[in-house]
Amino acid sequence: MFPNAPLSEATFYILLSLAPGPKHGYAIIQEVEALSSRRIRLSTGTLFGAIKRLLADGWIEPVETERAPRGRKAYRLTADGRTMMLTEYRRLRSLVDLAARHLNESRD
Repeated sequence: MFPNAPLSEATFYILLSLAPGPKHGYAIIQEVEALSSRRIRLSTGTLFGAIKRLLADGWIEPVETERAPRGRKAYRLTADGRTMMLTEYRRLRSLVDLAARHLNESRD
């Protein structure tokens, strides 16, 4: 399932944090903070609400991993999740490219 609307910034960062491999919830929170230069700080409630939605959409799935501390669930991107993240990346990239062209044209 792919929405027509853009992803929220938090959702994009959550998916991006899982791109290199599976992570448990606390590691996702830490990675999102690092990726966003501490601009995005997810509460556990926000994260697990997003995880619930991403699981329902089929964009992430639970996975067994030795790196997840005992009792913590780890998650990974599904093929659909990776597709959605790349689609959003391309959308954002086109916005930045358009803005750069427009700003350069307005200087002339």
